[in-house]
Amino acid sequence: MTLPYFDADAVRETLTFARAMDAVEAALRADVDPELDGPRLFSPAPDGEFLLMPAQGHRFSGLKALTVAPQNPARGLEKIQGLYILLDSRTLTPVAVMEGASLTGIRTPAVAVSAIRQLAALAPEGSAMPPDPRILVFGAGTQGRGAIIAARSVFPRATFGVVGRGAERVARLHSDLAAEGIDIVDRRHDAEAAVRNADIIVCATTASGPLFDGSLVRDSAIVAAIGTHGRDLRELDDALISRADIVVEGRASAERENGNLATAYTADDWVASPPPNLRDLATGAVARRPGRPAVYTGVGMSWEDLVCATVVFTEGTPTR
Repeated sequence: MTLPYFDADAVRETLTFARAMDAVEAALRADVDPELDGPRLFSPAPDGEFLLMPAQGHRFSGLKALTVAPQNPARGLEKIQGLYILLDSRTLTPVAVMEGASLTGIRTPAVAVSAIRQLAALAPEGSAMPPDPRILVFGAGTQGRGAIIAARSVFPRATFGVVGRGAERVARLHSDLAAEGIDIVDRRHDAEAAVRNADIIVCATTASGPLFDGSLVRDSAIVAAIGTHGRDLRELDDALISRADIVVEGRASAERENGNLATAYTADDWVASPPPNLRDLATGAVARRPGRPAVYTGVGMSWEDLVCATVVFTEGTPTR
């Protein structure tokens, strides 16, 4: 059996950030329930770990098989590599294979910016998003780059500041985005002021602790934290979580893996007053309160990959 294969270029050509955002929102309004998503499976690998992400749907199901190698960037290689296998749900027969890291590199920022644009549309009176929002991105890697391009498609008049781990990384990102017609400003040396002034903040890092003082965030701001997974890792502090309207990808995945919420939400909170998930947001079941910032925080879920892989298979042209 010869399966069609979609390489990274074929994935990116079909799955633009705008297309991914629309597909995710449509799926949530139709038949996707994040609470039915299966847990991710981790297993040790040499100098890293294996990550398996299965998802099932009515028409297609799928399995993303990735490796995470933290030492790879120093070797000039990608930290995350892998494949996505798309299956016919009726027979569980494989129907396509596609490069997996490019899929992840699109779906994670797309889901975050989708949540941001929906939260912006729900702004209470006096907190409307300006037509030229100031967007601050923590992280100068693949996810930070993707978040900027995705946000530019939604907010074409936005200005962008970046806080990265070093001047060289930010300079490379600046050069890369210049080819896309996007200008960024290095805000590493005035990050506190940038947080105070930002309308939108995106956190796309591998940080183990909070990136900034949450009390600095504007009452009208929207924050998306998407860079870490694991209850011992976080990008946001409790000062922000305690004063914000919270939306998560899925409640079960957030309770299990989201360190941004690990100390602010007790086990009783998850039962008595859990935060709304992305389906609630897409179906109009979320309201924002005056005088509070909004926070979306996610760890990455398998159903998102399946939605995006389906778009690539049904609308794209395979490499071979």
